Amino acid sequence: MQWLGFGNSPLWRSLRHRNYRLYLTGQLVSVCGTWMQQVAQSWLIYRLTGSATLLGVVGFATQIPVFVLGAIGGVVSDRYSAHRVAVWTQTAALTQAVLLAGLTLSGWVQPVHIIVLGAVLGVVSAFDMPARQALVHKLVSVDDLANAVALNSSMINAARIIGPGIAGLVVATVGEGACFSINAISYLAVIIALLAMRFAPAKIASTKPISLAQSLRDGFRYTRDTVPIRDVLILLSIVGVMGMPYITLMPVFAADIYKSGADALGLMMGAVGLGALAGALGLARRKSVIGLGRVIAIATMGFGVGLIAFSLSNLFWLSLLLLIVVGMGWMVQIAACNTALQTLAEDAMRGRVMSLFSMMLVGMAPFGSLIAGWASDRIGAPLVVAVGGTGCALAGLLFARQLPRLAAAARPILIARGVIADPSGETVGIDPT
Repeated sequence: MQWLGFGNSPLWRSLRHRNYRLYLTGQLVSVCGTWMQQVAQSWLIYRLTGSATLLGVVGFATQIPVFVLGAIGGVVSDRYSAHRVAVWTQTAALTQAVLLAGLTLSGWVQPVHIIVLGAVLGVVSAFDMPARQALVHKLVSVDDLANAVALNSSMINAARIIGPGIAGLVVATVGEGACFSINAISYLAVIIALLAMRFAPAKIASTKPISLAQSLRDGFRYTRDTVPIRDVLILLSIVGVMGMPYITLMPVFAADIYKSGADALGLMMGAVGLGALAGALGLARRKSVIGLGRVIAIATMGFGVGLIAFSLSNLFWLSLLLLIVVGMGWMVQIAACNTALQTLAEDAMRGRVMSLFSMMLVGMAPFGSLIAGWASDRIGAPLVVAVGGTGCALAGLLFARQLPRLAAAARPILIARGVIADPSGETVGIDPT
């Protein structure tokens, strides 16, 4: 039975799977709350301190646990049920949001509370992100994986449009604590969806589990020796360090460049989300994963050029248009890299590979956020964003030049996995043509 007719369209084909429908619906509600919390938290710390450096510190505290613990999170997802891990991590995230809401509504909140609770959420994310990435692969068939990843990205960015816009209004009228409370309630949606899923009984492993240290070594060795996976992760790390910190500096642009408040910040974040949603939906319409290498390279260069143009704009309406371009380039690159990694990775290594995906993208960002916040107080946020955009554009250009080499390395992997049948055919994610 086609679900509400969506199964007839290539865009919605992943919704044929009941577990994926539950996952997507729960995530849509929860991620709206997550974006509300992110906007409110950024505005709160800047309102309390007026310091771009402390914005960077909060970003560092929230993201550095993903870098430190992400690989262990990947081992946990490979060794245990990714579904069960996701239930526990979402419950822990709900608890963190309740604590932050309570401190803010009571008037007791201080910068140190935001930093500590940010670090707590980072620890949760280190285990949650690889679990949810690996779980998506279990919710759909192999043929629908690319579409599922793209639809998941579309959902995140639909929430990114809705959440920040609502957050700007809520913060302006009743304060940041209300946003944190709404986020806490929103976690219930995804927890209920996860608990409602049905899975076939898991096969019990007949071999003795290897140690955690050996699992980590195996994961790093596999990634290092699988050239296409390694190079995609390197590209993501550059984007994480040089490109992603622009999000951290958004309150500086809203308050100091455009002389506005939380409502402007919400519109800016919403513009990024609008572009990202458009990019993800465009990617979801692709019927094949062939040629994603070109998509990754072009999107990375577009993201970098968009950041440079945004840093030069002093007009709010023009900046919103440029942020749409930035969001589109960013999301297409991330979703395409995600699909390529999920397709190339062996089943036994998928959790560890996707934990490295999270580490390179999110885990590297705290270093960039810390540097960007410090540098912004000294040379200005626009120049910091322009330098980061230049680095991303150059990285995308270098990746494009490596596509023929990556295609040759990926071809035997994909033939062995049955993704391509013709030894001379094109490959996923690294097709040079």
